[in-house]
Amino acid sequence: MWRQILALLVKELLAVLRDPRSRMVLIGPPLIQLMVFGYAATFNLNHVPIAIYDQDHSLASRDLIARFTGSPTFTVKDVLDSARRVNELIDSRAVQMVLVVDPRFARDLLTHQPAPIQIILDGRNSNTALLIEGYANSIVSRFALHWAEQHGIRAPPATLDMRALYNPTLSSTWFIVPGIVALLTEVETLLVVGLSVAREREMGTFDQLLVTPLRPLDILIGKGLPGLIIGLAEASVVIAAAVFWFDVPLRGDLLALYVGLALFILAITGIGLAISSLVATQQQALLGAFLFLVPSIILSGFATPIANMPQWIQTLTLVNPMRYCLVIVRSVFLEGGGLPVIAAQLWPMALIALATLTIAGWLFRKRAT
Repeated sequence: MWRQILALLVKELLAVLRDPRSRMVLIGPPLIQLMVFGYAATFNLNHVPIAIYDQDHSLASRDLIARFTGSPTFTVKDVLDSARRVNELIDSRAVQMVLVVDPRFARDLLTHQPAPIQIILDGRNSNTALLIEGYANSIVSRFALHWAEQHGIRAPPATLDMRALYNPTLSSTWFIVPGIVALLTEVETLLVVGLSVAREREMGTFDQLLVTPLRPLDILIGKGLPGLIIGLAEASVVIAAAVFWFDVPLRGDLLALYVGLALFILAITGIGLAISSLVATQQQALLGAFLFLVPSIILSGFATPIANMPQWIQTLTLVNPMRYCLVIVRSVFLEGGGLPVIAAQLWPMALIALATLTIAGWLFRKRAT
């Protein structure tokens, strides 16, 4: 039996590697997506366009403004001499923030009074506005501490000393790139497996396969194993790129990472085989794969925390294997997790893999008879 399955496995791998379109799916899109997600999908802000309205023109106000102009986060696009153009600049999106320095700024500082500084934000994108507010508040706080030291003023009684575990620089790349390992592995495995049976039906060779000595279960295994091999190979490429190209630390147990990825790929393989068993053409298989991919990614916690979702949607995410795989890859990469740490994520994926492969086997036998 295993010799026959091995022969079918070799046939499937050769069919994928010899087909120019399949080779393009395996090589081109993953590299493009890795670069796009790795560089474009970031929560960091750089070169935010701002305008300055300095009503004080004092040494203190110039010092504060210099801190904004010298920060890589902000780029000064305009310097205003009145408040007339503030709304115009925000409305046209020419700037995302206007820094307004009160005319009594230096006087209030010297008399130990609260010195008003106003920032006017473009609130149409609330997340970005909150990030800009945080950066601006950090600059103003550092200015205030420096001023107090220079003028012998007692520093504030309490100061915030922030320390971020696992990601000390709070780089969003360290958060996004490990997630891409799970994302691209799911995409490539689902496409390869989902197209396998549909390709046989389109080419007219599926009926020939059924009259061979192979049982439906043997055919199912032979169709699923290439997805496991290709999925692990794709994951290895992305892991290597994450470590050596994007400089994301891999602190945990590599064996634990691959155990988690293997279970994840088995679960996705079952879904891909189920889709492939239900459709008649490769176009239908592609449509079915993308119908699964979009909600799977949205409900995985890849970009938005699951805890922020409504309770009934959080319950729905429990059957999404990518939810567990994301926890595993981020735990191994950033937290240094091993098998004991990720065990709570492994058994749900194992159950999902068992369920999806069982459903795929039942659908396959039903369509084969």
